[in-house]
Amino acid sequence: MNTRENGPDQEPVIRDNRKIDPETGEARSRGAHAAPPPSGETAGDGAGASASAPAAPGDIAEQLAERTADLQRLQAEYSNYRKRVQRDQVAVREQAVAGALMELLPVLDDIGRAREHGELTGGFAKVSESLEAALTKLGLVPFGAEGDQFDPTVHEALMHSYSPDVTEPTCVKILQPGYRIGERVIRPARVAVAEPEEPAAQAAPAADQAERAEPSGETSGEPGAQGTSEN
Repeated sequence: MNTRENGPDQEPVIRDNRKIDPETGEARSRGAHAAPPPSGETAGDGAGASASAPAAPGDIAEQLAERTADLQRLQAEYSNYRKRVQRDQVAVREQAVAGALMELLPVLDDIGRAREHGELTGGFAKVSESLEAALTKLGLVPFGAEGDQFDPTVHEALMHSYSPDVTEPTCVKILQPGYRIGERVIRPARVAVAEPEEPAAQAAPAADQAERAEPSGETSGEPGAQGTSEN
């Protein structure tokens, strides 16, 4: 008989294994002398039975919906992260290319002035064309032409005048072309701007004409007045 079957911290369990009941003198049936299992074992068996019981269909559907929502949220976060990384890579590349191309803009200005004066000939012309083609492949685009509407976000006005030939601020001369890479302006176009004439300047000729018309009217009326007095 083992008095420590339930562990050293629990009360001892005593089992009577005698085949003859000492009180009645009759033979005991097999298994009648076995003690009932401890309450802890019964509770454990019940917990195991309940744990092994299959879950309800509603619970399975709810768990499936939760796991699906978690996967969708994770996929959306990863997609946003990948787009943000790609956008940052493009921005870093454009910034690096812009920094390198800005150092070449004075060279392009010299090429443009040489072309205007007819000095871009021979091998120098071929080298300049190759350079411009290479810069175009890198995304460098010139802008600015005479007749363009003045836009302070992409134009820098170095000269200003008034002209009756325009109805809005207009670029009448391109002093230096502007350059951009994609949507980024790395140098604004330096231009001369002409605006419509001021209202006061437009009203001055009309006032001069009115002043000239008044003396002629008084002179034409004097002979009539003399003829009336004579009569």
